[in-house]
Amino acid sequence: MNTHSVLRRLAAAGLVLGAAGAQAQTAAAAPAQSDPGKLFTWIDADPKNELWIDTGFATWHFDRDKDLNGGNKGLGAEYRFSGTMAAVAGRFYNSDREWSNYAGVIWQPWALGPVRIGAALAAFDGYPRMREGGWFPAAIPTLTYEYQRVGVNVGIIPSYKDRLYGGISVQLKLKLF
Repeated sequence: MNTHSVLRRLAAAGLVLGAAGAQAQTAAAAPAQSDPGKLFTWIDADPKNELWIDTGFATWHFDRDKDLNGGNKGLGAEYRFSGTMAAVAGRFYNSDREWSNYAGVIWQPWALGPVRIGAALAAFDGYPRMREGGWFPAAIPTLTYEYQRVGVNVGIIPSYKDRLYGGISVQLKLKLF
């Protein structure tokens, strides 16, 4: 089965918008139009020039019985250079009560209504039980909602053995330009 056939079958099942050769739907901050028969829409990857200031995180941990820090104060920056990608970097006080740095990209090719869907692909440090506090890569499913000059990123952080504690993190952000 070739790629065209696979895409056509996925589109018919409503899992992917459009088959090969079909034009993806466009979005500004989020899709402006959608097909009521489709759950997800593609986000337009046109160039952007947006700078956001991000807060730290408020995290609800899956391991509620551990004494983890859920108030992850910090500061970051997010530069959206296309409709689907943004470069991110920042610093926050992590769940283990240590300072962490992060740098990477947020890739969000899909939307569900006004909510962008994708993943943060980044490197983190500062977690004492993960590579002795050194840098490590992570892929974190990420949802984003933006309205004019304010927005929110929601990350679903997976747990990893006894080294990283998973949870749902919320990050507020403000667009500078």
